[in-house]
Amino acid sequence: MVRAANQRDWGWARHGDHCTLVQMPAHVSNPPVRFHRSHFEADEGELSDANLEVHEERAKSILSRNDSPDLSFTWCVNPYRGCFHACAYCYARPSHAYLDLGAGTDFDRRLVAKTNAAELLREAFEKKSWKGETIVFSGNTDCYQPIESRYGITRALLEICRDYQNPVAIITKSLLVRRDLDLLRELHARTSCGVTISIAFASDEDAKAIEPFAPPPSKRFELVRALADAGIPVGVSLAPTIPGLNDSQIPEILERAVAAGATHAFHTLLRLPLEVATIFEERVRIAFPMRANKILSAVRAMRKGDLYQPGFGERMRGEGERWKVIEQLFAIHFRRLGLVPFRFDAEAEAVVSRTFRRPTPQLGLFDD
Repeated sequence: MVRAANQRDWGWARHGDHCTLVQMPAHVSNPPVRFHRSHFEADEGELSDANLEVHEERAKSILSRNDSPDLSFTWCVNPYRGCFHACAYCYARPSHAYLDLGAGTDFDRRLVAKTNAAELLREAFEKKSWKGETIVFSGNTDCYQPIESRYGITRALLEICRDYQNPVAIITKSLLVRRDLDLLRELHARTSCGVTISIAFASDEDAKAIEPFAPPPSKRFELVRALADAGIPVGVSLAPTIPGLNDSQIPEILERAVAAGATHAFHTLLRLPLEVATIFEERVRIAFPMRANKILSAVRAMRKGDLYQPGFGERMRGEGERWKVIEQLFAIHFRRLGLVPFRFDAEAEAVVSRTFRRPTPQLGLFDD
């Protein structure tokens, strides 16, 4: 059972190889799959209910290697494809095209669960080539989105990391991470385990407009406190920074995060690859009609006149005077509050990877 953002209960029904959660409110649009030569545009009319389909997949691999110089980690796992949170800015949306699905409502409501993920991770850990590097949950979509309460794939993966004492870092918006506080404590005791809560807005109202099915920021700050009280290193991700919408909220987010027990933080500029630009612009124009042009103009000013720059070194940051002001604003409050960066440098990896152990069967004390 999953409770949606409007607090109504929804029931699961199984149909062959997938489950359906009925009566889910539809989103505004679903841009056509970019690999298709043609597409059919249905008459939208009034918004109708859109079903949530969860397909089960036997994945070929579960560890993804990151080669981007913009990111400080190498390995990540993604238990699910698509994301229920429906954030308009999600840079992972275009990946749904590789499933022959759209980046809009398909991405939000046609999800894939990798049911053999734990089996694959155990196999990877048993290979001699694996040295125990930090694994990030998740590099793409939220590993604790609501369907995790049914499938438990993330927890199963974390249990394997605990058994092998493999270091872990988690990034999520979801309150469901509280379910696994016991497991996170074990991981923190045996190896390295940290959690970063994504909080891009200080305002619940602003967040609801752009992240409609994610928990409100006020609840996420409470989650930071719960993790800190449990002894789990916790920080916040102010990503994405959207000029003209949430950049002025940076000081409040950092202050509330530190007051709740956060010790690390980072931020990145809004990323709008491929279909994401269309989805984000549409959502902003509906939610903030009087501010939309200024927001989009500010983004273009930081992106050389475009809504997105895909090159390494450009994707995560902007340029120009306004971006410099945003970076200075973040840096001033970051230092004032005593926060530390979120990174996996070579020295840190050398320390945490020493904990990795392949478990061996214990001999019985009274064997003949």
